[in-house]
Amino acid sequence: MLANKIVFMKNVFVGLLAITIATAANAQGRTTFGLKAGVNIATLSLDNDPNLDPRVGLYAGGLAHIHVSPNFAIQPEVVYSAQGFSDINGSDVKWKLDYVNIPVMAQYMFNNGFRIETGPQLGLLASAKAKTGSTESDLKDDIKGTDVSWGFGLSYLSASQVGIGARYNLGLSNINESGSNDVKNRVFQVGLFYQFAPKH
Repeated sequence: MLANKIVFMKNVFVGLLAITIATAANAQGRTTFGLKAGVNIATLSLDNDPNLDPRVGLYAGGLAHIHVSPNFAIQPEVVYSAQGFSDINGSDVKWKLDYVNIPVMAQYMFNNGFRIETGPQLGLLASAKAKTGSTESDLKDDIKGTDVSWGFGLSYLSASQVGIGARYNLGLSNINESGSNDVKNRVFQVGLFYQFAPKH
């Protein structure tokens, strides 16, 4: 049942991405591009609920802001994201999971610069390492290569095109390749973004 839901979510993501590309092609003069970067506070949700300390890392990437109407936009992004956790049950064990994430966010824009957003995200695993003390080992065979999550966010864009935003990414798919325990990503992000001024 869960596997069917994940497949459905991936199909939804692909469909939204296709709609986004088609919308961008027709949004002449209404698409702006930008850069974003900030801090991740990441952890994992595990079945046996151990005491995990979050991994504090960075995210950085680019965005396309596609106006569909004066108050509604679709924003696809490509973002490098440092995830995982920094400690488990007080032991010196760290998981460093690095992803290239592709969110597609639907945004409602208020007239005062504030925005609320939600949408799916597809994560592509770039690297996976476990570190115990000074010893590091590869986890890529134990972690699935893709991750599906859903994002919820709030942002503010100033008149100078500099903005601040916060987002929570709720992992929906089990990234555990081996074993029976479900392992899901949980990531809170806060940072800055810059949208290049539209050309008139």
